[in-house]
Amino acid sequence: MKRKSQIAVIGDSNPLAEVLRWAEEVGRLVAENDGVLICGGLSGVMAAAARGAADAGGLTIGILPSYDAATANGAIGVTIATGLGHARNTLVVSSGDAVIALPGSYGTLSEVALALTLGKPVIGVNAWADIRGVEATDSPGAAVALAFAAAHRFQH
Repeated sequence: MKRKSQIAVIGDSNPLAEVLRWAEEVGRLVAENDGVLICGGLSGVMAAAARGAADAGGLTIGILPSYDAATANGAIGVTIATGLGHARNTLVVSSGDAVIALPGSYGTLSEVALALTLGKPVIGVNAWADIRGVEATDSPGAAVALAFAAAHRFQH
């Protein structure tokens, strides 16, 4: 059985409405391309991306900072309750074959840095273009296409 591409989606827990729309579109497109969406499982970009994927029939995995699986947003299909706090960011990005990074703050920046350190492809949607190693784009559709192409290369 061929393993599905796993796309990690990261971003702000309290983003602007426009960023929420981008995240939901990213999630929907990940699911429509038969990928698995991995995120931190909480609010903001994580919830919007998971909602987009779940509404399109996709599998969503939330890697939570607490030990309480009930803290996951309602669109998470599989919860991994870690009790690791911010250290769970390593698990989020290391579990993805590629990482799509939407605008965010220090937590997102730490995930971008960890993903790049691990050699993971990172695609920034209207964000992180000034970081060496991030492939920048201005649309969710382009980001998902780049992520799947990178995931395919990463898997082989």
